[in-house]
Amino acid sequence: MSNIVIIGTQWGDEGKGKIVDMLAEVADVVVRFQGGNNAGHTMVVNGEQFISHLVPSGILQKKTCLIGNGLVVDPAVLAEEMDYLISKGIPVGPDNLKISERAQMIMPYHREIDHAREKMKGDKKIGTTGRGIGPAYEDKSTRRGIRFVDLMDSETFGEKVRAILDEKNFYLRNYLSAETLDPDQIIAEYGKYAERLAPHITNVSVAIHQAIREGKQVLFEGAQGTHLDIDHGTYPYVTSSNTVSGNACCGSGIGPKEITGIIGIVKAYTTRVGAGPFPSELFDAIGDQIQEKGAEFGATTGRRRRCGWLDMVLLRNAVRLNSLTGLVITKLDVLDGLKELRICTGYEYEGKILNDFPASLKILGACKPVYETLPGWSEDISGMRKLEDFPKNTRDYLQRIETLLEVPIQIVSVGPGRDETIIVSHPLKS
Repeated sequence: MSNIVIIGTQWGDEGKGKIVDMLAEVADVVVRFQGGNNAGHTMVVNGEQFISHLVPSGILQKKTCLIGNGLVVDPAVLAEEMDYLISKGIPVGPDNLKISERAQMIMPYHREIDHAREKMKGDKKIGTTGRGIGPAYEDKSTRRGIRFVDLMDSETFGEKVRAILDEKNFYLRNYLSAETLDPDQIIAEYGKYAERLAPHITNVSVAIHQAIREGKQVLFEGAQGTHLDIDHGTYPYVTSSNTVSGNACCGSGIGPKEITGIIGIVKAYTTRVGAGPFPSELFDAIGDQIQEKGAEFGATTGRRRRCGWLDMVLLRNAVRLNSLTGLVITKLDVLDGLKELRICTGYEYEGKILNDFPASLKILGACKPVYETLPGWSEDISGMRKLEDFPKNTRDYLQRIETLLEVPIQIVSVGPGRDETIIVSHPLKS
């Protein structure tokens, strides 16, 4: 049986939600292993759009969905999302949605600190979603976080809230010039979440281990993308967790030998939300055309995504960091009608060609993309369901990606719907 990690290879927004939803038809369990509600996964089923932020994308296929210990979870957002899915006729109960007792909770003071910090930074802000993700991970690292297991013990929970809020209120009031919070209100509010979510809270590590022992197939769903990784991304313009495939083990509670494949999702061009360097970014009419045709707006924030050509320096970095065994190319149809396509194969810096992704943002910001040009295609490929039906130039573009990355393409997506997909080699059936 196969246990597959689905990972983003760029700066997120590659279309992971659709692919996880599609593969979940064959899988038995879907596990989210990092991040929080700063990520949005969009799925389209029978023309209807669904957006999830915390619940794994396998929920639409009515599969067992697990929220791992590597997440920071806002109980209010989770409860709201559960209600949203139920209102859409999607079953969400203790049998098919489970939350790790070791997952950290986002608290109201995390959100307040997040907003106040960004406001204070002004033009130098990082561009966070303001959801409290970073401050929650900070508290986790300094051993002051509050976990779901604590929520189940009202006495312990109350003690922890009161102890940490003394410090948080001092920081909010005296440094950030923001409003302070009332511990009694927080305790009362979260008491309601405890009652609602208690049936869902379990040892997710044990649940995954049992599923694997029973021969079930497990999908591990990443959020954001490789280059938003806290260690390997464009720091500090990154998220607050490890987004690479190795964290599938740490963030869910299994060992590396259980993983049998790692699939990298690659948008047919490159996008980025928020600040940070972007060597292949387009500032012309072609960039605007890609942005408009691709409807490139963040699923969580609605922010306009910056668009650029496909970047092989970026992708080679992702191949190495994640040990990719296969690729999924998404949004290929967005490139329809372009006379020429460019692929960035290296960076020029001070007269030298860089083939590896630099750690220094100063160097990265000064890099000029080195392009090779391929002919585009005029045909509408969104209705095509076989690779051999694609125009020759489309097939050549895909072949060039495979050649440059030395990883096989397993799936090609030409639209948001489940049926707008071409499976070359099924990751869970091969």
